[in-house]
Amino acid sequence: MSVWRKLWRRNCLAVSLLCYILLHSMDVHARPANMSASKEKSPATKDDNEILPPDHLNGVKMEMDGHLNKDFHQEVFLGKEMEEFDEDSEPRRNRKKLIEIFSKVDFNRDRSVSAKEMQRWIMEKTEEHFQEAMVENKNSFRAVDPDGDGHVTWDEYRVKFLASKGFNEKEIAEKIKNSEDLKLDEETQEVLESLKDRWFQADNPPADQLLNEQEFLSFLHPEHSRGMLKYMVKEIVRDLDQDGDKKLTLSEFISLPVGTVENQQAQDIDDDWVRERKKEFEEVIDSDRDGIVTMDELEEYMDPMNEHNALNEAKQMIAVADENQNHSLELDEILKYSEYFTGSKLMDYARNVHEEF
Repeated sequence: MSVWRKLWRRNCLAVSLLCYILLHSMDVHARPANMSASKEKSPATKDDNEILPPDHLNGVKMEMDGHLNKDFHQEVFLGKEMEEFDEDSEPRRNRKKLIEIFSKVDFNRDRSVSAKEMQRWIMEKTEEHFQEAMVENKNSFRAVDPDGDGHVTWDEYRVKFLASKGFNEKEIAEKIKNSEDLKLDEETQEVLESLKDRWFQADNPPADQLLNEQEFLSFLHPEHSRGMLKYMVKEIVRDLDQDGDKKLTLSEFISLPVGTVENQQAQDIDDDWVRERKKEFEEVIDSDRDGIVTMDELEEYMDPMNEHNALNEAKQMIAVADENQNHSLELDEILKYSEYFTGSKLMDYARNVHEEF
């Protein structure tokens, strides 16, 4: 995260001024550009995917860089079946699959889904993401622990990381062994420094400067460890906190300079972005409604295994599609709002609903 911190501080004054205007105007016209989706990215290699902490964490409400997780609803509703619903899928097959999911969520078989049933389902799907990360971590750990001794040093990891970036593995290993200058470019050096900080945070006490498989899981997936979740929250707050009080105001939260803005024309002016973050801040994250988000509040918000959060999420998901206002979901409602739950829009959603169910 330190890679972006310099960019953030460089643009802090301009961004703060923009946020002030946004918050004190009846008509919002502009925001800091979100370049994370449109900016060209180099495809990650297999090694990158194996040993680098992912930017996106399935089933967690916020990304590592402080963005809101746009796919959160689908992730906690579909679990590992999320990939089965895509834009190219056959609508009738998707409808049938969604009906099957509805029947599973409807635990008491009364043909409606209550908030408690949805909460139970969300927790199950979140656990699926956890199990998937643990399986992937075994492969990741094997990639950085070729001698199979069950422990990885920072230097061993550093060699593998730089090899994944195109450096000669044997030469790098020799230079590190002899404490020679690696002659890295500034960006690579900053990434390494950030990873090193994260590495030692994942080293559970008593610290031995070695990571075992469980600690390496926390290094890659901070949501699996309370200590690393706190570290992730601390990093996000540090990147957004403009006055250094280790808390977030609304203006600080919506002024996130997302990604590298390479030119003014590249800025995508989008009022919805500001409104979405404002709503999430005021209605969800700021639990005591005092206008300030503390690290504790943000940690609770980000904890994917928080049952209270799961219940609130269940109520929000139901409210989106609850057209008859009975505080539960029927099959026709969940099919009609399929795009919200699955990311895939179904055509003729009501056709033969009762017969198929």
